[in-house]
Amino acid sequence: NTIYKYTEAGMLSVFRDKSGYDAADIAEYGQPGSNGLTFDRQGRLTINEHGRHRVSRLEANGRVTVLADNYQGKRLNSPNDLVVKSDGAVYFTDPPFGLPKFYDDPRKELAFSGVYRVKNGKLTLLTTDFKGPNGLAFSPDEKYFYLDNWDPRAKLVKRYPVRSDGTLGVGTVFADLTSLIPGDEALDGLKVDVQGNVYVSGAPGIWIFDSSGTLLGNVQAPKPIHNFAWGGADGRTLYLTARSSLYRLPL
Repeated sequence: NTIYKYTEAGMLSVFRDKSGYDAADIAEYGQPGSNGLTFDRQGRLTINEHGRHRVSRLEANGRVTVLADNYQGKRLNSPNDLVVKSDGAVYFTDPPFGLPKFYDDPRKELAFSGVYRVKNGKLTLLTTDFKGPNGLAFSPDEKYFYLDNWDPRAKLVKRYPVRSDGTLGVGTVFADLTSLIPGDEALDGLKVDVQGNVYVSGAPGIWIFDSSGTLLGNVQAPKPIHNFAWGGADGRTLYLTARSSLYRLPL
């Protein structure tokens, strides 16, 4: 339930506490804190808050703007990951993993796990294809949108054409890792590099595909990797979040 700030020099500090939830029943929640994080082009941190069921943005003056917290009057499940398109629209996934009993939680108000876009204050439902929509990213030219699934029975990545209005066309399976990843682990973070290669986190590490869906290789860490981000002065360093550890890998 905390956002930390890490510098390349190795300094770690608390950036924001109670980052996802602060109500009295917090002990019931297994994942009450913030999850996906990203910056927009103005350098504002955009946050998925599991326990508060919302997507928020931290303004330069320290105030919080709520971008989305309900769909058609029903509270969001627990926004999980997000990405900002070049036009400023925020796309995010909304599985129920932040609720104490996940899919069976009586507090769950939406009957589906959606992928949404919020633009100019308007929230649009884009797809309900996956039971556990999780990581998401655009191709470098933003003609395609990638989405992966946290579901032990269907460890899939789908690719969708992006329409001119920013909504999504019909998705097709880009990669199926169901037989490659053992047990109850499934797919989490997803990123795309400047060459269009697709990086997907799933035990035992990160699976890397080219833009045609050909598997290029696998990156492993001492602990299971759940998300990652580009960083460093030249953008060539991959920072890996792996449960209780943070790693970095020069590429």
